[in-house]
This record gives sequence, C-alpha cells and structure tokens, in this order.
Amino acid sequence: MGTAGALGRLTRMEFLKLLPKTILGSIRKYTRKLWVRVALMGLFAFVALGLTQLIEPLVSEDMATRLPGSSADRLLNVIANAMLAVTTFSLTVMVSVYQSSSTQWTPRVHQLIMQDAVTQNTLAAFIGAYVYALVAIVLREIGVYVDDRALVLFWLTVLVLAFVVWSLIRWTLHLQTLGSLIDTTRQVEDITRQQFEERLDTPCLGACPWTGEVPDKAWCVPASDSGYLQYLYPEALQQAACDHDVTLYMPCSIGSFVFVNEPLAWVVGEPEDRDALIEDVQRLAETGDVRTYDQDPRFGLLVMSEIGSKALSPGVNDPGTAIDVLNRSARILSLYKDETASDADPVHDRLHIRPLDPRDLIIDAFGGIARDGASEVEVQQRLQRVMAGLMHHPDSGLSEAARDLGGEFLERAQEAIAWAPDRERLVAKAAKRLRD
Repeated sequence: MGTAGALGRLTRMEFLKLLPKTILGSIRKYTRKLWVRVALMGLFAFVALGLTQLIEPLVSEDMATRLPGSSADRLLNVIANAMLAVTTFSLTVMVSVYQSSSTQWTPRVHQLIMQDAVTQNTLAAFIGAYVYALVAIVLREIGVYVDDRALVLFWLTVLVLAFVVWSLIRWTLHLQTLGSLIDTTRQVEDITRQQFEERLDTPCLGACPWTGEVPDKAWCVPASDSGYLQYLYPEALQQAACDHDVTLYMPCSIGSFVFVNEPLAWVVGEPEDRDALIEDVQRLAETGDVRTYDQDPRFGLLVMSEIGSKALSPGVNDPGTAIDVLNRSARILSLYKDETASDADPVHDRLHIRPLDPRDLIIDAFGGIARDGASEVEVQQRLQRVMAGLMHHPDSGLSEAARDLGGEFLERAQEAIAWAPDRERLVAKAAKRLRD
C-alpha cells in the first residue's frame, strides 16, 4: 500500500474512532488510568496560575498591596516541601495494598483496585499541588508575580492548601477500608453489576443476537494476534459494515481468548476492498494479554468466585467469605434478562453478537466454589439455597440452567461430604426448597 493509501486508511480509522459512542468508550477507559488524572491535575495547576494573571489587574491597587509576596512564598514552600513526602508515602501505601490484595484474595482484583477513583484522585491532587507550588515559585523568582501585587496568588494558594487538606482527610478515611475483604468484594460486585446492567440495557451491545451457526458463504476475518478479546466498538463496526456493504458476525464473546489466525469475525458479503475491511475489524475488536471488566460481566463473576475459592483454601479456611460471595453473585444474576427476547429493534443491524449464556454465567459465578467447597456443609447449603432461588427466576433459560447445575453441584457435594448425617441434611434441605 502506497503513502497515499496509508494516509487514506489512517484517516478512515480516525473517522471510525470519532463516532460519538466510540469516543465515549475511549474516554471512559482513559479516565480510569492514573497518569491521565495526574496529567489533568497538573494542567489545572498551570491554568489556575494563568488565571491569576487575568484576575490580578481587576483588583484595586489598595487591596492588592495589602499582602506582600513573602506571605505567598511561605505557603508555597510548605506545599512544595510537604507534597513530595506525602505523595511518596501514598504511593508506598498504594503499592502495599495492591500486593497484599493480590496475595490474599486473587491477582485479578489488582487492576480493579488500581482504578480506585479515590486513590487516583488523591494522588493526582498531591502531584497537582506540588506542580502548582513549583511553577509558582519559579514564576516568583523570574518576576512574573511581583512583591507588591500578590493578593490573588496568596488566596489561590490558600484554596490549594484547603484542597490538599480535604484530600488528606478523604484519603485517610479511605485507607481504613482500602484493600480489605469487604471493600474488595464490594468493588468487584459494583463494577460487575454496572457492566451487567449496561449489557442487559443494550442487549448484545445494540447488535443483533446471534444464536445460530456460521452463515453459508461467510468468510472469516482472522485475529492478528493472540490475546483476550477486551473491547468491541459496535458503533464503529456497524459503520464499517455499512461502508463495505457487508454483515458482520462476531463468534467470540468478550473475554474469550482468541488465537492468532482464529476467526475474529465472519463476514457475509463481498466488499470492494477486503483488506481494508479486515484491518477495520481487527482494530475495532481490541485484544490484550489480560481480561478487563469493561463490557465483560462474566469476568467480574469469575473474580468473585476466585475470592470465594481462595477463602476455602486450607490456609485461609473462611467459609463465611465464600457464603458472602455466593450472595453477592446471586444478587447480580437476579438481574438477568434474555438478550434474545428484547422487543427493541437492534441499533446495529449489520452486526451480530453472541448473547450471554445463562449456563456460562452460573458456572462462572458458582463453579469454583462448588468444587473447592464441596466438603463444606455450610457452603453447600447456601449454594443450594442460591440455586433454588434462581430456579424461580422469571427467565426460563436461567431457571433451567440453575436447576440442571444445582443438581450437579448437589451430586458433587454428596460425594465429597464424608459424614452421612451432613449429607442427609443437605439433601433434605435441597429437596424442601425445590418443593417450596
């Protein structure tokens, strides 16, 4: 492809990435990154100092000369000296919490704790205040802020100090629970519920549900590399399909591991430029080395199951945590709706995506705990209680899956529980719940 063609392809991909919902998806992902918030806070520091130059001439000379520049210098020195130490301490605490959480619960919670909004905002505030103080000191030294007109700079510095104190108080209160079991499971439940609700509010990401086989005469778009399918841009994929006059079928669910040259999408129709379509699909279906919570509610259910399984290990021996995880997962699954039963017309009629499978959801949420806690009577009783509750779910697909898998979990428990009276009580309670 020549230079002109390459520029054309770049312009086209930029256009697809600038579609409204595609932009919003990209913004959401970037705002969760620490460096983005730090950069924004540093930019705000420069903007604030620039505004002082605009406001200063509006202040009367009598008021502006009431405070000497040395009063602002003392506050700026306090901020510059304190923020470096506080930021270093906060980073040390943050890294320690990340490591302990990964060791105690599951390494998969690491990326979620890294995206903790309070932690990121606090670090960004400290670094932003440090940048503000340094820049202000430099501007004072070169004479931009003169000694006899420092009123605006002084009060702006007071506001920055108040913001720092507020951030410190908030950070201290947040440290009381950061990385704890209850806080960690609550964070996983919240992000999983959020992704689950977003997925069900827009079934199949607005695409057509695809439950059948690969269409006849369809040709495949191969994956360009191996990795987890992390994110789809459905609006941009729809636009690409319209531009090429084809229909796209996505065989891999978000969170699936895709191998290089494995079908990433199936295409019905023959575009004028097949290579261009392949490039569009490969770049709009992002893959990476780890699973993420975005667009992937199954990953959150799996992470909670791993926390419950870790609690059942001999070194921890905490069945109460496993029971808590079962309850949290059950609350999320109670929101389930069949994506194929939606009355709304698909927003992206040229894009077909596999719907969530209720059986897979139950296995993700409860399979690990059912296996690792098979000999724990208390855990199995709660598991059967949860499965019995899901059997009464209004969706027939989820209800049938809960009935089938509940029976499998019960059989596993009967084989693992050694004491006969425990087995009998478990079976009797499970049978009673089925009758109720």
